[in-house]
Amino acid sequence: MKVGIIGCGTIGSEIAKAILHIPNLELISLCDVDRNKAERLSLLLPEKPSIDSLSELISRVDLAIESASQEVAKIALPLAIEKEKDIMIMSVGSLLGKEELLACAEKKGIKVYLPSGAIAGIDGLKAASCANVEKVTLVTRKPPLALKGAPYLKDIDLSEIKEEKVVFSGTAEEAIKGFPANINVAATLSLAGIGIKRTEVRIVADPKITRNIHEIEIIGGSGRILIRCENLPSPTNPKTSYLASLSAIALLKQIASSVKIGT
Repeated sequence: MKVGIIGCGTIGSEIAKAILHIPNLELISLCDVDRNKAERLSLLLPEKPSIDSLSELISRVDLAIESASQEVAKIALPLAIEKEKDIMIMSVGSLLGKEELLACAEKKGIKVYLPSGAIAGIDGLKAASCANVEKVTLVTRKPPLALKGAPYLKDIDLSEIKEEKVVFSGTAEEAIKGFPANINVAATLSLAGIGIKRTEVRIVADPKITRNIHEIEIIGGSGRILIRCENLPSPTNPKTSYLASLSAIALLKQIASSVKIGT
């Protein structure tokens, strides 16, 4: 399977290096708005994938992997559907409100892969949703400065937060608008479960922690599921949870294998 990576930052680079060790996958193309990033990554890889435009990459590959941004994902998905190519989307928040695109991909038989990202429990949520799910709650705890740049907090001096503080409480729909760079996990939960209007989100700024912590509660006909993830940062970028990259790599291994484990 010929693979291309869109976005050559932390996650894209980690995926590119992992592909070297996944049988049946060949990385042939890279794309980044900063061409220098793509060129530097290509030089580190033995197969020296070519540097292409977004359209060229999608035309050449069997599977495109978006690891750039929500803005890029919003362009990449329609292109993949137009060219009838499978795609993995890391910027899951870009899909909210674009359900018609997912329906179009389904109709054409195009696979759209969404990794679990920086959380666990998507398998349990999907299974529980086959019966009835009444409530899904996500509580995300981060160091205050990890929330810097969020539109919802533009009038708050994050450096002044000295004790644990709930800085947001609302629906996933509201959270994704207010924290577009921080809350892809809420989008993934919503798509896998009961939607953005019913999924509840609380965001806590806590200066005493050094890890991003996600706590998920799922209540429904199958019982009650509790999940807690305490994520270490990527070895190469403290702003990115290492688990986000690893979830994409695990999904790639599943795609390339004939044996599927888990929901």
